[in-house]
Amino acid sequence: MKKISKILILAFSLAIIPTIATAQNNASSDVKNSGDNYFEIAKNLDIFTTLYKELNTFYVDETNPGDLMKKGIDEMLKSLDPFTNYIPESEIEDFRFQTTGQYGGIGAMITKTEDYVVISEPYENFPAQKAGLMAGDKILEINGVSAKGKTTEEVSKVLKGQPNTSVTILIERPHVAKPFEVSFDREQVSVASVPYSEYIQEGIAYIRLSSFTKDCSNDLKNAIIELKKEQDLKGLILDLRSNPGGLLNESVDIVNLFVEKGQEIVSTKGKIKSWDKSYVANNTPLDTKVPLVVLINSSSASASEIVSGSIQDLDRGIVIGQRSYGKGLVQQTRQLSYNSQLKLTVAKYYIASGRCIQTLDYSHRNEDGSVGKVPDSLMTSFKTKNGREVKDGGGILPDIVTDPGKYGMIIASLLTERLFFDYATDFRFAHDSISNSFIFSDADFLNFTTYLTDKKYTYKTETETALEELKKEAEEEEYFSALSKEYDVLVAKMQENKDDDLQKSKDDIKEILTGEIMSRYYYQKGRIKSGLNFDIEVKKAIEILQDKETYARILGNE
Repeated sequence: MKKISKILILAFSLAIIPTIATAQNNASSDVKNSGDNYFEIAKNLDIFTTLYKELNTFYVDETNPGDLMKKGIDEMLKSLDPFTNYIPESEIEDFRFQTTGQYGGIGAMITKTEDYVVISEPYENFPAQKAGLMAGDKILEINGVSAKGKTTEEVSKVLKGQPNTSVTILIERPHVAKPFEVSFDREQVSVASVPYSEYIQEGIAYIRLSSFTKDCSNDLKNAIIELKKEQDLKGLILDLRSNPGGLLNESVDIVNLFVEKGQEIVSTKGKIKSWDKSYVANNTPLDTKVPLVVLINSSSASASEIVSGSIQDLDRGIVIGQRSYGKGLVQQTRQLSYNSQLKLTVAKYYIASGRCIQTLDYSHRNEDGSVGKVPDSLMTSFKTKNGREVKDGGGILPDIVTDPGKYGMIIASLLTERLFFDYATDFRFAHDSISNSFIFSDADFLNFTTYLTDKKYTYKTETETALEELKKEAEEEEYFSALSKEYDVLVAKMQENKDDDLQKSKDDIKEILTGEIMSRYYYQKGRIKSGLNFDIEVKKAIEILQDKETYARILGNE
């Protein structure tokens, strides 16, 4: 899986959440080594209450008390860690979706394009798809109200609602002359935690786990059972790449599928004694023998790290990919007044070897407020079940580290301008069907380059940026006049090379458009399936699973 150079977007809306229920009300009496600071708490609450009252009463302009309080709470929590959040009543449904994977709505991903929101991908077998909505459909109105200028969040709130309630959308569709209305009922939408599970080689199966929502361990278990019915399972690839985590108990139950009953998987330690817990495998395992490879990357976090780290610590399987995110913190939700909630960090977790993989130390900030990483010199070594060395404080380092590669800047530009998306939309209207093994061909690539001839997209390479900085420095030091001719030659050469960038990026473009086009016909499953054709980590996993000697050697089982 390639990434865009110098662009890393981590949006971990979920953290490790042991339970959605609130803890005991008397937890404050269970605090370890707590000083008597209740007077300070009471004093500062009184100060805040009187300040808030005076501000709202006498400030020169009208204030919005709710917004003012939300900003104050958010800024206060920002000083702690990014996973401690205030959830007002208006956002409870979004939070519930994050933990359960369920919501009431139409079942579609949306994105903003210019003044309007468009459908980016309907979920298969849910209202949007069943009503015939397609990727590229522009939402002009919802229930007779214009959607122009609305954000994706605003549109999403209107589209969501109680199951069996109706919604009418005015759609503008590419290649269709006039806008038209689509009416349908909302449903309970459940986004699959296991969106794909198939054999990709004889005896070797691949399973994508996209989230750690409620019952995802059962979903994974059932997927494995179904695979075993098809043929003899000789190797399993569990893909946790870009999985941000979720419910702690689900991560424990997933590890339990592969390890013996009674094995400790993870423990937690916090300020409250009741959060000093040990989580063990309580169920009969599904399969303790099948060779296992777990895939991770830099966006695999929290529960993903419990699973991959415990599988590594217990020498139950091999981890392949890139170093994980490094989030070893546990969150719990606390019920507040008026149906609001507080999600706060209550403990750190320690995986099977005893190591905590938390990378950033939020409790000890630098003078400027920044948070430093645990330096290599302070990392502690631990031992896996077979005696292999692993370290804490830096996420999960895979047994086999792969280079995901990165896309060139021309790819970033084409993505930003949505030209891949728009081309795939046009392709869908030009072709009624495609094979479920479709691969974007050389002839298709030629058509795409022709498609781009009248499209606007610009990008600046790192070399161009360096040349501009060189020119600026030379001008400041009054050297540029002597270098101007050579500079102009370099710029001209640079432009010549840029003209060839499409051809240089041909393989990457074919990979992206294969997935984009497959999603138009086969939705999420199609996108995942197409990606496997180009996936270096999956290919490496297959290679390892087919080489029993290397697999055993890496695990220290020789």
